[in-house]
Amino acid sequence: MFEIFKSPVFRQYAVVVMVNLSTIGFGMGIAWGSPVLVKLTNETQTVLPEPLTDEEGSWIISVGSLTALLAFSVVFFVDVIGRKYTLLLFACFPKIILCLLYIFANKFWLLLMGRALSGMVDSIVLIIVPMYASEVASVEIRGSLGTILQIFSSIGILIMLSFGPFLSYLSLNVMYTCITIAATIPILFLPQSPYFLYSRGRTAESTKVLTFLRGSEELAIEELKDYSTTTDDQGDTVNKLKLFKDRIFLKALGIVFVIAAGNNFIGYNAVTFYLQTVLQSTGTSISPEVSSVVIGCIQLTASICTALITDRFGRKPILSVTLIGMAFGMVGLGIFFKLKENSDDITGFLNVVPLASFIIIVFAFSAGPGSLSWILVAELFDGPARGVGATINIFIATATVFITTKYFPALIAAIGPALTYWIFSINCVLLSLFILYFVPETKGKSFKEIQIALGARYVNDMNANLQQKQ
Repeated sequence: MFEIFKSPVFRQYAVVVMVNLSTIGFGMGIAWGSPVLVKLTNETQTVLPEPLTDEEGSWIISVGSLTALLAFSVVFFVDVIGRKYTLLLFACFPKIILCLLYIFANKFWLLLMGRALSGMVDSIVLIIVPMYASEVASVEIRGSLGTILQIFSSIGILIMLSFGPFLSYLSLNVMYTCITIAATIPILFLPQSPYFLYSRGRTAESTKVLTFLRGSEELAIEELKDYSTTTDDQGDTVNKLKLFKDRIFLKALGIVFVIAAGNNFIGYNAVTFYLQTVLQSTGTSISPEVSSVVIGCIQLTASICTALITDRFGRKPILSVTLIGMAFGMVGLGIFFKLKENSDDITGFLNVVPLASFIIIVFAFSAGPGSLSWILVAELFDGPARGVGATINIFIATATVFITTKYFPALIAAIGPALTYWIFSINCVLLSLFILYFVPETKGKSFKEIQIALGARYVNDMNANLQQKQ
């Protein structure tokens, strides 16, 4: 029975689970606006002097996307103090502070400050966690380990959606703070990333960590050969500006740009950030609070399913199919609101159409783009370029999140909900086609093999490089 604890696969899962505990707080932060916005706009539940206006509510939801752009600063630290300490100093500890800010906030500007800080620290989590997970995972299970991010963030979302509507504002944020503190403690005991240790010339420490994770020193030495190729071809300390002259880096960056922007223009974040508000607008007899919990459960289920199949079917097929599934869900929402324009009598089958459509959208996104996009970004960039690439990915993603969440209510007001959801469905199909034809498959490939698939050429003798490094 206890043999499982000696398994290198178990060790990798344990380490990746520990670092992903921080994404529970990320998930709770994503869903925070759904129940809290309802409370803050209610005269009897708000903690503010006056209920929030629609304009103030839109800023509460979207301001984090603006401040998330500041997360680019971590690119200067991940290769200096390492992935672990960057995560702790710039994400985990500030997260505790902002949770305390929520507890004591009684003014709009305090809530806005908390949401602004939340956007920045949550983006740093999304930069560091996939990077760290990809560097400690072996090729065979890198995909399934990478999906743990979406599983844990889904747990965070489910917690917020399950308890948020039924707890007072104060009780909800006290719970949020306690969970954030509990999730931070295990990260203190994580090892540094083996690639970071090697890149700083700490080869013996890197070998020790890799031996622990892979189960044998022979496998660790073999993996160090790939590290050797990367660091010797690109240099131990990379000039960040020189990366933008590298054809392979720019190609990977172009793919990441389309995926990061596309993941937001397909409408998932715009819909889920206003989940309870959108559900209330449907006018169906199904409770928005109950619907939110059901949707949270579906999201968690989808994330687990992806973890089980991603290393079997690959990234591209899963992403393409789930995006088409999202398109069907968005079409369903559009049809519902179009029919609702002609009749306010919502009975029978029409009652369940919005919830069914939301379930399809949430399941498809969580099983595809929500789980695999972060893995893909970490895999497309190699070695010293990974920090820069991951940071730019977050920059693009958060900029487009701001656009879609800030102006989602305005778009609905201007062209109507039906046409809005149909535009999202078209974007889903376009992104699916792009992934199918322009993104390389990364399943089962080492980082070096992925770079070769992008067009890179390695001419150095790896064994000679490794011996020289040691």
